[in-house]
Amino acid sequence: MAGADAGGAQVKSAVRTVELLEYFAGRPGTHAPAGVQEAVGYPKSSLYMLLRTLVELGWVETDATGTRYGIGVRALLVGTAYVDGDEVVAASRTVLDRLADETTETVDLARLDGTDVVCLATRRSRHHLRPFTRVGRRLPAHSTALGKALLATHDDEQVRKLLPETLPAPTAHTTTDREELIEELRVVRERGFSVDREENTLGLRCFGVAIPYRIPARDAISCSVPVARLTPDRERSIEDALLAARDRLALMTRRL
Repeated sequence: MAGADAGGAQVKSAVRTVELLEYFAGRPGTHAPAGVQEAVGYPKSSLYMLLRTLVELGWVETDATGTRYGIGVRALLVGTAYVDGDEVVAASRTVLDRLADETTETVDLARLDGTDVVCLATRRSRHHLRPFTRVGRRLPAHSTALGKALLATHDDEQVRKLLPETLPAPTAHTTTDREELIEELRVVRERGFSVDREENTLGLRCFGVAIPYRIPARDAISCSVPVARLTPDRERSIEDALLAARDRLALMTRRL
């Protein structure tokens, strides 16, 4: 992480600031400086200077003792601005509302970011279950219907470049072999939707479709259903509702 030069190299202090904020964002709660230092690897003096500056600016907060640190409220303002200003999120609102009404289940819109998907919008199930997703939550692409729908819009070689050979397993049902996943993605391309069979959350089956306003796609929508109340007829009705929602969104986002 060298300093800036005419070739456009990264500025070390800026990179460290972003890495530190991403560290806190990915680990809710507060953390002792020793644990933070072990994770990020910065010199102790540099870390304390960064923490003090970020606390003063409101990007990082401390607990009542002033000895533990966590993400600050200003990070929420930036995240909200991103979602509020996104054209796909705006275009999808009525479609997500309709899909949630038709299915009565949890509906999500997410965007591919590296090897993960990030939730941009959600509609909660009417059945008063605990929330499985929230705006801003990051999930592995390979273990989610949202991610598999998006990965299927890439060709096999692109998927190989994107994902490691061995994939992490959030549950015992997760596909951990990249080549096995690639075979599944070929099926997803043929039928037009993906399925997560308790691969990310036990007890939950999820169905996903990519929004084809660009190829490879970067956004997808999904519907999540507890397996305890999923019948073959219910499954088909959700698949049909998702495909119809995809077609409506394809028309609404075709100029983006």
